[in-house]
Amino acid sequence: MARKNRNSKKKTTVSAAANNRHIAVNRKALHDYEILDKVEAGLVLTGTEIKSIRAGKVDLRDAYARVQDGELWLHGAHIAPYDSGSYMNHEPRRPRKLLVHRGEVNDLAAQTAEKGLTLAALRIYLKNHRAKVELGVARGKRQYDKRRAIMDRERERAARQAVKEWRD
Repeated sequence: MARKNRNSKKKTTVSAAANNRHIAVNRKALHDYEILDKVEAGLVLTGTEIKSIRAGKVDLRDAYARVQDGELWLHGAHIAPYDSGSYMNHEPRRPRKLLVHRGEVNDLAAQTAEKGLTLAALRIYLKNHRAKVELGVARGKRQYDKRRAIMDRERERAARQAVKEWRD
């Protein structure tokens, strides 16, 4: 029987998928809006906020972004206070500045000036140990669009199930 050398070091590479860790997903926005375009933005956070995000205590249910004075701000995102935080803990629903290039801010401002479009926060994730938020330029769905999406999803599920049963 061959013996393994315990001192040998293996080269390991970190895949891109393992490098991105999803923290929170706004499923309500994916249901209520039709996503036309997606943008990645960095978050300006305090120390207790990033610790709370890494613990997964984030709620994006009512989160949206808005361009104010040439800067992009995230509103409505709830980041729970850090459990081990002191009196210096953060306010859970405060507006947070988003980091994107000036040209992207101008493009997003022009797109959201169009009637019926908004910037919805779709998900928060960690990328290279930094918190990022994915924003979607979104248009609200009508009730019949939501019903059609549900029917399409059910049809797809039934087709997959039929193929699975046919193979077995």
